[in-house]
Amino acid sequence: MAAHLFRKYSEKIPFRLMRHFVNLWPPFLGAGIRVIEAKKDFTYMRVELKRSWYNMNYVGTQFGGSIYAMVDPFFMLMLMNLLGKDYIVWDKAAHVKFIKPGRTRLFAEFRINPETVESVKNLTENGGKYIFDLPVDVYADNGEKVAHIVKTLYVKKK
Repeated sequence: MAAHLFRKYSEKIPFRLMRHFVNLWPPFLGAGIRVIEAKKDFTYMRVELKRSWYNMNYVGTQFGGSIYAMVDPFFMLMLMNLLGKDYIVWDKAAHVKFIKPGRTRLFAEFRINPETVESVKNLTENGGKYIFDLPVDVYADNGEKVAHIVKTLYVKKK
């Protein structure tokens, strides 16, 4: 319900307040996930996952589900805002490759360039669907790669 209202009124909510609401969303708040940087034009976001007792697994490293949760919605949210209300955008699939255990605070950076947006618009302008992949890497404080995730997105013009 809250997500539906958030989307409905997103154009009327100031960007800074919207970022605050995303950080207070219960699945993110409970997992220690926070948007720490974002461009108003939705082309860039930086997200962190704090290491805490409530997101560690049995062996004391970051829980894989929390690592995936920190990257789950962002490409979809960014594309929805970049394309506008005339488009349907869905997360269709994801492939996660865990590389190293997460023992510190983790970060992920999301980028969507204008060329990608134009390509999506061109490929869906006649009402066809477009399914494509966007990769994102998760890094530890020291810069080591912890995970590589590929999100598969579905886009169609309404």
